[in-house]
Amino acid sequence: MGLPFHLLFYNPLRVSILIKAVKFSDYLAPKYWPTWFALAILRLVVFLPLPVIEIFGAILGKLIYLAMPDRRTVADINLRFAFPDADEKEILRMRKLCFKNMGIAGFELALSWWQDKRLLELCEVEGLENITRQQEQGKGVIILTAHFTCLEIGGPVLNHYVPFQVMYKRAHNKLFDAFMRYHRARLYKAIVDYHKPISMIKGLKKGNAAWYAPDQDFRGKDMVFTPFFGVQASALTAPARFAQMTGAAVVPYYIKRKDAGQGYKLVILPALENFPTGNTEEDAVIVNQTLEHLIMQNPDQYLWVHKRYKNRPEGEAAVYPQKKNKSK
Repeated sequence: MGLPFHLLFYNPLRVSILIKAVKFSDYLAPKYWPTWFALAILRLVVFLPLPVIEIFGAILGKLIYLAMPDRRTVADINLRFAFPDADEKEILRMRKLCFKNMGIAGFELALSWWQDKRLLELCEVEGLENITRQQEQGKGVIILTAHFTCLEIGGPVLNHYVPFQVMYKRAHNKLFDAFMRYHRARLYKAIVDYHKPISMIKGLKKGNAAWYAPDQDFRGKDMVFTPFFGVQASALTAPARFAQMTGAAVVPYYIKRKDAGQGYKLVILPALENFPTGNTEEDAVIVNQTLEHLIMQNPDQYLWVHKRYKNRPEGEAAVYPQKKNKSK
């Protein structure tokens, strides 16, 4: 039969999540050994004080920085769009900080998985009433945010006060995906397939909350091109459409990692006013402008390595360098 992987780390009496069982024996192939090794390290790291975790994370970030020259280039391009007046020294500083914070985020993922209760003591929450006020009026709430490097910390903390549904996109590594699905199912009210949002829509109609981060590159019929830091980028029409269909309020929030391992601050802003407008392009602009505002509250900890401008309007040249064809 094999041992379900979650029994390796949890008392089964505490587990009541109805998800497909994942057997330990399914992941014994050599290709999964590096993932098992990484998961074992993550499991041990959570017992360290937060300042020490951040030190190890900074070291990991330096290794990632050296190992991923292509992503350094992507970060440079994105940062120059967002900060056109910044000099070379400032761009370099922010680029290095981005990778440092990515490394820290790797270990913070372990905290969210195995010590989510500890996070309640480490995270200061401001503006919670901006969500609860909407729910007291019977409205669902779309919790709008961007991909900050410490995003995995904010989820379990916010969910403690306002249980919410979270969108989920499968990871390429099946073992890592199994862990991610298990922990998200354990932590959140519900996990919603990225490609099948109908359950999220039903929840919003019932007055539930749903987490949404639409700040990455998209393609397909449910997107339009609107400016993002002054450059045309694909933008989902879903936030406005979901709000229109369900009557849900759209409440932005961001999270910030405090200095010197002192914890985190989660800031929830008032709901967007007069949204949606009913105009698809105008609504997409409002969402992108809101995301820009959130990112500028904490730019050093934003995930600048994502190819936000990969999908281009017809006739526009590629923003990022094309990968060289090794066969030539």
